[in-house]
Amino acid sequence: MTFRWLRTWQLGVKSLLVHPLRSLLTVLGIFIGVASVIWLVAIGEGISLQAQRQIEDLGATNIIIRSVKPTIIEGDGFPQYGVTRADRDVIEATIPTIERVLPIREIPRRVTYGPKSLDVRLVGCTPEYAEVMRLTVHKGHFLTQVELNATDNVCVLAAELAQTLFPLSDPIGKRIAVEKTDGAPEAFLVVGVMEPRAAMAGIGGSLDSVQFNADIYIPISTFWARYGDLLVVPRPGSFTGEVVELTQLTLQVRSVDEVLETTNAIRNLLAARHQQEDYSVVVPQELIEQAKTTRLMFIVLMGLIAAISLVVGGIGIMNIMLATVTERTREIGIRRALGAKKADITRQFLVETIALSVVGGVTGIVVGLACPISVEWIRSGLDSAFPEAMANLPEVVKTAAPVIVPWSIPLAFGISVVVGVLFGLYPAVRAAAMDPIEALRHE
Repeated sequence: MTFRWLRTWQLGVKSLLVHPLRSLLTVLGIFIGVASVIWLVAIGEGISLQAQRQIEDLGATNIIIRSVKPTIIEGDGFPQYGVTRADRDVIEATIPTIERVLPIREIPRRVTYGPKSLDVRLVGCTPEYAEVMRLTVHKGHFLTQVELNATDNVCVLAAELAQTLFPLSDPIGKRIAVEKTDGAPEAFLVVGVMEPRAAMAGIGGSLDSVQFNADIYIPISTFWARYGDLLVVPRPGSFTGEVVELTQLTLQVRSVDEVLETTNAIRNLLAARHQQEDYSVVVPQELIEQAKTTRLMFIVLMGLIAAISLVVGGIGIMNIMLATVTERTREIGIRRALGAKKADITRQFLVETIALSVVGGVTGIVVGLACPISVEWIRSGLDSAFPEAMANLPEVVKTAAPVIVPWSIPLAFGISVVVGVLFGLYPAVRAAAMDPIEALRHE
């Protein structure tokens, strides 16, 4: 029995090698299908994991409340909207599951040191800001509670900003000028410099993307004392302004299990306190669950698209094997006349289709495993050839790395073999069903 199977495989491989180019093109269809399954699933997994990491950066036990400018603002004078300090106090006093409240205020400003002048993002915050935003100190220290209580004019610089303002000197202990609302300079003592921090991409329209390369961090008490709540924007021949007390409130809940209950309480409280919806509540835990669901849907979709390639490859196998049956009709008649059974003929042609599928599957797996290296090589080539176009692409496209999903390898290979068997079965049965006498008369 073993010898019979071995002999069948030898004859099958020999028959395929009679037409090497035709066999190679048939293998190519399966090869592309298997490689496509592994590549598309890996790319989808890489993008999904990066999106989940960006959401996790916000903190699974955090609830983020952002001020949102409504389309229509009622009242005279400068429009006022968004989260207020009173909202912060009420939330902190009435919701016991909240462990920590971090107020944040951000405005665009111009900073000057010597002859250099740059546009920056001035961030008023508390000492906990660095921990929540996962910022690491490079030199000096981040804002302290003492500096917050004393309303000191101290600041901490983002890494890229410090390098631009102080390319050849140590910024610690130096004073920079940050313009006030009326354009007058306000001196701040540099007490710290942060490590570089990757940008935080916008997530599903819930949050805007955040760049950390041009940030200046000051105590929020100092911010309120020096800059107030009014943001004035100069216009040609005039100016506009708006009043916002807090850009964001980041609330930390005691445990993950209490996040959704706390979120509902916050939404009810804010709805009662605000006449219009001039805020948004973002819950990273909800986004994480949505991202996981989207990931599964994305992988299934990618897998289905790649499976189409395998089906196309299977059709190619059937086409070639049907042509082979026609070409070898006389051979089939001779073998039947010499005593070969229908099962022998069926087995012979099935072995040939399986051989084509296995070779295509193995080569597809080898190329599929090279996906991460290949994508990085392609990305580097595009960076060199089209630097401007690549710079304008979304961050996820420029940084996402494909992740090989282990189950995609046996799945792709298994599908390739099944496709080979299914699409090769009809030609094999058709060959076995031939009348030996008619086959011998075939020219």
